[in-house]
Amino acid sequence: MTTIYVGNLPFSATETDVRGLFEQHGAVQSVKLVNDRETGRPRGFGFVEMSPTDAQTAIQHLNSYNMGGRPLRVNEAREREARPPRQNNRW
Repeated sequence: MTTIYVGNLPFSATETDVRGLFEQHGAVQSVKLVNDRETGRPRGFGFVEMSPTDAQTAIQHLNSYNMGGRPLRVNEAREREARPPRQNNRW
């Protein structure tokens, strides 16, 4: 499976909306939209898992696609860079 990053999503987008859009270009294994931990509101990005062939097709066709007035940023997801541990600076 290939994981695709989908950025600049409208805040009203649901997992069903994103799945429907990507299924036009192949079988979708999973969709995960990211919400803010504190507020629970959408953060405007998410991830879609597809087969490598379907993923490349979806990336080519959906990058800059206008969804809800916003041009999507669609590319293959990269591993997050390691960050130093957070320090607790509470007094």
